[in-house]
Amino acid sequence: MNELIGRVFRFEKTVFPQSSELYGQLSAHGQAPKALMVSCADSRIVPEQIMQAQPGDLFVCRNAGNMVPAYSTMNGGVSSTVEYAVVALGVRDIIVCGHSDCGAMKALAAPEPPQGMPNVVAWLRHGAAAEHVVSSCSPHLHGGERVRAVSLQNIIAQIDHLRTHPSVSAAIARGEMSLHGWFVDISAGQVLGLDGDTGEFVPLREDRPLPVALAAAPRFAREPALAEAAE
Repeated sequence: MNELIGRVFRFEKTVFPQSSELYGQLSAHGQAPKALMVSCADSRIVPEQIMQAQPGDLFVCRNAGNMVPAYSTMNGGVSSTVEYAVVALGVRDIIVCGHSDCGAMKALAAPEPPQGMPNVVAWLRHGAAAEHVVSSCSPHLHGGERVRAVSLQNIIAQIDHLRTHPSVSAAIARGEMSLHGWFVDISAGQVLGLDGDTGEFVPLREDRPLPVALAAAPRFAREPALAEAAE
């Protein structure tokens, strides 16, 4: 802990002075982040480092298992963060970011729920669809392969949950929102992105188009007759 405290002093003496102009602008004009990232709380995953983001670039929501509970009338921290990011900050890209060797996904993939952690068990229910899909479609997977499959499927499940949030669904309908699913392989130092057209997670590469789970495009449901009348 003393080492971490020492880094605070380093921030005051070195980091802040080197970026004082940036911090001054953020203080005077407020934030305008380019994206919202919902990532796992795992200490090995640092969203700002992965994206090489500067202060003000990224709005981050971290929790066990990078979960996004489906929208409901009950308020929650994730729901409020999503709503604020979309409505107040005007974020137009949301990234759900999972990772390898995730403790939450190991618990979700295990045959029995973790003991002595009732709140964790309740939270993991937000990923129940992912576990069920893997168990139903790939019952032959075991061990690390099963955990990885559940981790990937959980990213898809949380993107589906995102679309139930009114602020997100409205932005999608207007063609103003793109959704992304990323998976960080810690041991390989590699980021995989979900291609919504193929359902595959492919490596992010500079010389290839960025895989997008749901690309921005108008998706407002209309009948042909009404569409013609509007034109």
